[in-house]
Amino acid sequence: MVEVRVTGGTVRGTAEQGMAVFRGVPFAAPPVGEFRFAAPQPVLAWDGVREVLAFGPPPPQAAVFGMDGMGAAGDEWLTVNVWSPDVAGDLPVMVWIQGGAYTVGMSGLPEYDGARLASGGVVVVTFNYRVGIEGFALIEGAPANRGLLDQVAALEWVRDNIRAFGGDPARVTVFGQSAGGGSVAALLAMPRAAGLFHRAIASSVPGTFFSPELAADIAAACAAELGLRPTAADLSTVEPELLPSAGDEVMAKMRQFERWGQAAHKMVPFAPVVDGDVLPMTPWEALKSGSGRDVELITGHTRHEQRLLSVLEGLIGSVTPEQASEALEVFAPGLAYPEVEPEELFEVVCSDWLFRMPSLHLAEAQVAAGGRAHVYVVAFEPTEVFRACHGVDVPLVFGNLDRGQAAAVLGEITPEVEAVSARMRAAWTGFAVNGDPGWLAYSADRTTRVFDVQDEVTAYPEERSRLIWQDHTWEYLPLRGVVRAGREVR
Repeated sequence: MVEVRVTGGTVRGTAEQGMAVFRGVPFAAPPVGEFRFAAPQPVLAWDGVREVLAFGPPPPQAAVFGMDGMGAAGDEWLTVNVWSPDVAGDLPVMVWIQGGAYTVGMSGLPEYDGARLASGGVVVVTFNYRVGIEGFALIEGAPANRGLLDQVAALEWVRDNIRAFGGDPARVTVFGQSAGGGSVAALLAMPRAAGLFHRAIASSVPGTFFSPELAADIAAACAAELGLRPTAADLSTVEPELLPSAGDEVMAKMRQFERWGQAAHKMVPFAPVVDGDVLPMTPWEALKSGSGRDVELITGHTRHEQRLLSVLEGLIGSVTPEQASEALEVFAPGLAYPEVEPEELFEVVCSDWLFRMPSLHLAEAQVAAGGRAHVYVVAFEPTEVFRACHGVDVPLVFGNLDRGQAAAVLGEITPEVEAVSARMRAAWTGFAVNGDPGWLAYSADRTTRVFDVQDEVTAYPEERSRLIWQDHTWEYLPLRGVVRAGREVR
């Protein structure tokens, strides 16, 4: 058993295979009761020694992938977990933000176990943050982007406490994938997060950031499912575990809401809101203005991002010309893609719009402002079905190749899978240690690391897509019919 003193009191963790492990350490007060829909509040102190051997209860989850039935019950949603190879050390720190479309996500999933990654000489931290309506719905009487504010509070906890676990608060790398990658991008644009991390890895960054009008309209639809108004006062009357079902109902029929535009077509009910306060501007605009210039950045994506969604939606081998044309019209209006068969067009357009081009443009915005960015692409295809799909990088980076839902995309754990995983872990931890992931920064020659059976450092490989999207600006998604700058958004 290992004891350390943190904000709130003393905690007792455990020793596992030479690693000190602490699970379920509170970093803020439970966001229920008087703190429901509030910004995270200071942690409540405890007497004596608190054993932290189990993951804390997750925030309320949507039903996607059965997430609503996972995790322990309770209202202490805001907790961190720490894996340290040396509590007396002075090690770099890697803080993970999980994905889940801003709708689901919990740090206690087996694929996020930090032991193997921490064995590379870093302290690994994971944590819960509010998702869905609790974390991202724009409701009256509550601050916007509460999930992002939770992330800031977790990073503040790391700053104030990580030295007790052998971590160096001056060498913090925040890393995340999908909605976690979008969160990393948002943190780079948030004044509240300035100085809380020194390096960042944003993987498969979604381009979905909402205008206040769009977010408020979706929140109103969620509240209407319960016969309520979209206010903190009304929604606080609903038991937390019942609230995600309203979001599920809205998500199931989003395509009926034409005024929600691209968000409706991709069935994305929640995303960070560019509210002008918590999040003053989109990450791309913020980085172009220099907000992340002093933060070293890695950003990248998988080659076949859409593939996972196509498998889950039963679209493999069945995409019609009409579906491909609709995707082109909705997600890439005015952009000239070459004539290819429908399934390839559908996959490339959706991959580009949702993850690939937002990730690339994040690097380009950083470099344009005089900052440093490294770009990568995961082209490794462990299975014929999933190929290099969205999420394939998560088990590879953590090294948890045989557990959790994320590992399902890997199939058989071959020596090739182990080798790619080892190289990705070395790149991520190397970056956390000294800022060098093992390849040169992105510049005019567009240097990119391609992870595959045989890795390659080359010019950015998705050149066709890069050229198609090179003049696109990533703005927040609007609510159609709203008048802005004297004209109606259509």
